[in-house]
Amino acid sequence: MTTIEPWLREILRCPSCGQAFSDGQAPDGSPELWCEGCDLAYRVDGGIPVLLVDEARSRG
Repeated sequence: MTTIEPWLREILRCPSCGQAFSDGQAPDGSPELWCEGCDLAYRVDGGIPVLLVDEARSRG
């Protein structure tokens, strides 16, 4: 779903809680990274994850 390099994908962690991500999809169909700990969703723009807590959306 996302075009993030596998080596980078392995080391990325949620800036809010430090947990790993899973691949997800926003309501509009765009790719997101979903935190496995705090349920925040981070958008991916052109293969680059935007890991800003202020711009994340709650999945809950």
